[in-house]
Amino acid sequence: MSGAVEQHVGLEPKRGCCNPVRKPGPVSMDHVLLALRETKEERDTRIRSLFGFFDAANVGYLDYGQIEEGLSALQIPNEYKYAKDLLKVCDANRDGRVDYQEFRRYMDDKELELYRIFQAIDVAHNGCILPEELWDALVKAGIEINDEELARFVEHVDKDNNGIITFEEWRDFLLLYPHEATIENIYHHWERVCLVDIGEQAVIPEGISKHVQRSKYFIAGGIAGAASRTAIAPLDRLKVILQVQTTRTCILPAVKKIWKEDGLLGFYRGNGLNVLKVAPESAIKFYAYEMLKNVIGGEDKSDIGTSGRLFAGGMAGAVAQTAIYPLDLVKTRLQTCGNENGKVPKLGRLTKDIWVREGPRAFYKGLVPSLLGIIPYAGIDLAAYETLKDMSKTYVLHDSEPGPLVQLGCGTISGALGATCVYPLQVIRTRMQAQRANSTAAYDGMSDVFRRTLQNEGYRGFYKGLFPNLLKVVPAASITYLVYEAMKKSLELG
Repeated sequence: MSGAVEQHVGLEPKRGCCNPVRKPGPVSMDHVLLALRETKEERDTRIRSLFGFFDAANVGYLDYGQIEEGLSALQIPNEYKYAKDLLKVCDANRDGRVDYQEFRRYMDDKELELYRIFQAIDVAHNGCILPEELWDALVKAGIEINDEELARFVEHVDKDNNGIITFEEWRDFLLLYPHEATIENIYHHWERVCLVDIGEQAVIPEGISKHVQRSKYFIAGGIAGAASRTAIAPLDRLKVILQVQTTRTCILPAVKKIWKEDGLLGFYRGNGLNVLKVAPESAIKFYAYEMLKNVIGGEDKSDIGTSGRLFAGGMAGAVAQTAIYPLDLVKTRLQTCGNENGKVPKLGRLTKDIWVREGPRAFYKGLVPSLLGIIPYAGIDLAAYETLKDMSKTYVLHDSEPGPLVQLGCGTISGALGATCVYPLQVIRTRMQAQRANSTAAYDGMSDVFRRTLQNEGYRGFYKGLFPNLLKVVPAASITYLVYEAMKKSLELG
């Protein structure tokens, strides 16, 4: 960003050796001027010129369109423009416009903020950041970074290539970054703009960095997933009950049956296993995705394209699904088996019975239809999400970037569409999971389930339980999103 900012505001960059600054105490604008080797008048001219660059029409204020066009002219990648956030943080009176005074106030606050963190990293207080000082600051923030990435970080910010980062270079890199300048946020900003593309939408959750406090992200994602699955557990139990019924099904009688047999807790049968799957499934999927992305991308891992992300995400999902599949099968058995003497079968005994009576292979019944549905689901979900997001930008938001609620809406609809398209495979999988091998009516395999379902129940048989399954989509996505964001704040993940 720095070279572009300097080029477009028409000022010559002032490079040279470090400028020692050894003034303890509160940071003031005098410190900033000294570090930049600017007079107050020179700084005023610089800020006025930058405002004029954005205000190309000379109307005296900046709106969203002008800010977005200015950021585009600075060659900032489209997906990381921050135009909406920059407008929000500058627009003090919330009138949708930024006048010069509001812009000036943002510049004052931002340069002071950037100087504070610059000084915190510059432990020797010699007016520049050395690579080892930057590395120490990243490590203290819990960020793992190797020598190659550290060199790339310094190289990107250090425009005169002398191996150190002056405050002017630091300021130019972060001046138009509207979020709080913590070391974690700064690393995320550099990583997203310069290192990797982590926007995987429906295939891999957005916002997870492979370097930054990964355990905290897994905790946040695990808690969000657990909360979401617990909230929609009654709908999940109802869906499974309807899926395994080969006779005519109705929702209300199924609800009454669950209530009569087990009471309120009956709607949560199997939820413990469902929650237990969340953390390992997410972890395995994430690591498998990163490994596959590296294999597909070769030396240039920055962008493997939509098809590459789809393939890597689908294969990562398949690896994760295979690893935790025995838990899924036991959960299905627990949800569909009848009570023994009025009591729910114990988990340990149920698992032992499957092992002894049906053998280890029984834990993978239905795995093939489950895996067959992963890549089509991801493809439909991703394609629908991108289409809906583009349509919302064109027809609803008028070229503005979609906010969290719009993204949630697009994700909900695309997820429902993807789930509906592959739902017959879910029904086949659940029926194979629920059938005991030694029962007289046991299925011989996936093709046998398909043939008998079509013959006895028609095409409608493949969509039993679809309604409660679709009812899960909105609350599941909403709760996951809200809890995940809340956990990120609690764990200080920015």
